[in-house]
Amino acid sequence: MEFSLCSLDGALPVEVTVDDDNGRYMIRKSDTSGEYFNTPNELIQWVRTHLNEEEFCQPQEFRVMLDRLNEYQTTGYYL
Repeated sequence: MEFSLCSLDGALPVEVTVDDDNGRYMIRKSDTSGEYFNTPNELIQWVRTHLNEEEFCQPQEFRVMLDRLNEYQTTGYYL
C-alpha cells in the first residue's frame, strides 16, 4: 500500500509505504528526508502523531489514507 500526498511545504509529495511482502514501512517527507519503521504499527503511530491534514494540498487524501491505515491496523488487510 502506497500513498503519495501533495504537501503544501515542498515540491515533492509525501510518500507513505506499507509493504508487508518486502518488510518496508517508510515515509519520505516533502524535504526528501525520511523515516523507517520496523512494523506497520510504528509507521501508523508516527503518522498520527506527526502529520495532520492541514499540511496537504488535498486534506481529503490525507483522511482517506488515515482511514485505510486504520482499517489495515484493525484487520491486517488492505485493498
